[in-house]
Amino acid sequence: MKEVIAVIFDMDGVICHTNPYHSMAFREFFSKRDLSPTDEEFAMHMFGKSNSYILSHFLQRAIEGEELLQMENEKESLFRQIYEPYIDPIEGIVPFINDLQSNGVKLGVATSAPQANLDLILTKVPIRSHLGSIMASENVKKHKPDPEVYLTSARNLGVEPDQCVVFEDSFSGVSAAINAGMRVVGVLSSHTKEELPPCNLYIENYREMSFQKIKKLF
Repeated sequence: MKEVIAVIFDMDGVICHTNPYHSMAFREFFSKRDLSPTDEEFAMHMFGKSNSYILSHFLQRAIEGEELLQMENEKESLFRQIYEPYIDPIEGIVPFINDLQSNGVKLGVATSAPQANLDLILTKVPIRSHLGSIMASENVKKHKPDPEVYLTSARNLGVEPDQCVVFEDSFSGVSAAINAGMRVVGVLSSHTKEELPPCNLYIENYREMSFQKIKKLF
């Protein structure tokens, strides 16, 4: 019997290069509040982090409950407005996903972003019909680096964690996949190899990726 493999993708920086547009949205959001974080601060405290962490860090107080929801809506609406005209999948991902699907691989997406952002991207990147599990920030109690989103994705797909390969681009995301006991491919869209925990493989884009390469990771 052939081994069932599942591949789970993060979204920001993994399906699409969204991070520059998140930075733009946060800059606009913070400038309305007379704050101007540096690129270094964004690299350290934004990519791969949850909105509650980012907002609390830069506003220097705990942002939670109703206030968090309002601020999150404001920032994410800005992001969707800014990003919509530029949605473009990372090179090679759509053919790669088609290749995985035709080889019987189970597929999922697990993002810390809100469902509305994921829905926006899936209107332009034609992969939704291949996905057996779709998880956004509303579907979890604990955010990455906690493994909840990946363990739940594995359950949704009917596989064990050691049958899964995760594609991630951030420190907290790679950590979440490792904490879940899964293999990880580091997508170097916003960080260097040195800035991520050790991955099983590193890629710049998906042009060279194939089902065969995923099989070799097992």
